[in-house]
Amino acid sequence: MNVKVEDISSIKKKLIFEVAPERVDKEIRKAFQKIGKTAKIKGFRAGKIPQKVLEQHYGGQMEQEVLGRLINDTYFKALQDNDIPAVGEPSIVESSGIVQGEAFTYEAEVEIKPEVTAIDYTKLSLEKEKLVFDPKVLDARLEEMQTSRAQLEVSERKKAREGDSVVIDFEGFIGDDPFAGGQGDDYLLELGSGSFIPGFEDQVVGMKRDEARNVEVSFPEDYGQAELAGKPVLFKVVLKEIKEKITPKLDDEFAKGFGADTLDELKEQLKQSHESQETSRVENDLREKLVSTLIERNVIELPESMISKQLEYMYENILNRMKSQGMSPEMLGITPDNFRENYRVTAIDQVKGNLILEAIGRQEKIVAEENEIDAKLEEIATMANAPLDTVKKYYAGAEARSGLMAQIGEEKVISFLLAGAKVKEVLPAKEIKKKAPKKKTAEEGV
Repeated sequence: MNVKVEDISSIKKKLIFEVAPERVDKEIRKAFQKIGKTAKIKGFRAGKIPQKVLEQHYGGQMEQEVLGRLINDTYFKALQDNDIPAVGEPSIVESSGIVQGEAFTYEAEVEIKPEVTAIDYTKLSLEKEKLVFDPKVLDARLEEMQTSRAQLEVSERKKAREGDSVVIDFEGFIGDDPFAGGQGDDYLLELGSGSFIPGFEDQVVGMKRDEARNVEVSFPEDYGQAELAGKPVLFKVVLKEIKEKITPKLDDEFAKGFGADTLDELKEQLKQSHESQETSRVENDLREKLVSTLIERNVIELPESMISKQLEYMYENILNRMKSQGMSPEMLGITPDNFRENYRVTAIDQVKGNLILEAIGRQEKIVAEENEIDAKLEEIATMANAPLDTVKKYYAGAEARSGLMAQIGEEKVISFLLAGAKVKEVLPAKEIKKKAPKKKTAEEGV
């Protein structure tokens, strides 16, 4: 086999193959031997059909089998022998036929991983958001927790107001006729929740207990049932009961329901949790700024295969997260096509960032040490609440271990870059806005 490799661009190569006639003839004989075992031709016994006869009836099948085998065997061997970092499936751009006694030639184009040499990655100037604790965040979190423990209790008030939950009977009519699915008894409806037809809840607000009222609304034009979409409807509604949410008091007893002995202890736990989350957010934001700066300074041409693979990885991740939350892509109108369109730029930046960080690690000889791998495995076991031996067994596989080493190496590269960068702490935008001098109105004078 003769192979010639040509550069098409920095991310694509052409491989030109010539397979000797002897190899072609051998593969033709093997293909006909295989076909002959099951071939059925009138006048011949299975397995006893001469090759000349098989050629007349099964020439096309033979050619497809020989083509597939020759390309598969020669292509992957050429990648290995020539150390070509292919990142996608080959595109066969030209191919001769399979003819006995003649050489088989074909040309394949393949995208390759770009060779990146990182530049301008030292002494970076970056801005990092300064952590500023906002007490309002704590108040909001406590309010959420109160709401989560709120109980519905029958109200003594005579009139329903927004935020109440009411028990109603209702029957819907289009014209003079009731419609299927338009009736409910003892239906619990939270006013202001937007769970009913637009305009319905607004008209129930202000109703008294035992009051009957006609509520006139129209179904939305995009309503799920086509026979009702856009049509005006009259609901006869009877309000039977008014309930309101009663939230528990913020005291030590309330705190015990969340695993704390006192309210002060609960507040401190919430504060620490918030600060931990904010610290992670700020650190991630700093990392993104660092990578964005590297991308701006390093021009890289990317093969489409790497972008597509990253988009597939991102899509699988979001599907798994949604599944764990009991959601589906359809609920949010996400499809593979609009996901690829909306997240293509993000995927490109992620691939570029990974390539640059990998290049810096190679240039600076930053690698994952054995003790760091062991520490990471222990961290993973702790976070997953899994036995350490089980985690070690999983990461003993070549692919999993390679991925783990790449992750550790990337973390070390980030630390290396930040250690050499000039990082300036700045106030969050909302804090800057607070401290900005208030503009005087015309009445106040200049």
